[in-house]
Amino acid sequence: MLYVIKSLMKRDATAITGENQIKMSVKRKTTSYILKGIVVLAAVSGIWLSAAGGRNSFMGGSRVFMYFTIQSNLAIALICAAGGILMLRSGRIKDWRFVVKFVGTVSITLTGAVFCFVLAPTFGPKAWSLQNILTHVIVPVAAVADFFVTGIYGNIRMRDIVFVTLPPLAYVIYAGIGYVCGWDFSKGANYPYFFLNWGSPAGAFGFTGELPYMGCVWWIGLLLIGLLLVGAAYLLILKLWK
Repeated sequence: MLYVIKSLMKRDATAITGENQIKMSVKRKTTSYILKGIVVLAAVSGIWLSAAGGRNSFMGGSRVFMYFTIQSNLAIALICAAGGILMLRSGRIKDWRFVVKFVGTVSITLTGAVFCFVLAPTFGPKAWSLQNILTHVIVPVAAVADFFVTGIYGNIRMRDIVFVTLPPLAYVIYAGIGYVCGWDFSKGANYPYFFLNWGSPAGAFGFTGELPYMGCVWWIGLLLIGLLLVGAAYLLILKLWK
């Protein structure tokens, strides 16, 4: 990760684009400040409610920080807070910071998409608590909107989409270590999400007629492909807007 950041910083030192030097309008800055504020407030509130919900609640209690949901919410909240401070300074924002924002945005998009289309249908109405709406819907929507408000001022290249796979891959390794070591992600479960349950009937490469339907490797591959497609789509939209 340090190598990646150093490479991006080196790129900043050798190529300053004219696009980055365009001053952001007051209206656009105000919109970005509001969206960043929503992200930070919703993330902090959602995380607090999740932690206070108790271990028996859906993705709640003291173990809440073991989930990608909370980790991605914390990351995007910090990225937005730092971005707001940089905007206040009115200086040129480095390209590598835009790439970090891009990676964080795609990660929080994954959080929202997996919850809405995979987890919520599985767990039913109990999944739609206030904390889950904040961390899985409000934060992703506001973060994506803010990315498009400010992203046109950055120089994010199409080849940078490979970086969006780093956070989820790091989490897969983390969850795998937890599975082997027998960590309790929730009561009686040494895995955070059903598609990372290596001991399920589907195992790593198999298929089954019940949840999780296919092995962890297939789920991981499907999610990574989805991330790359989302990243490419976001950059194509930015290119059209520019």
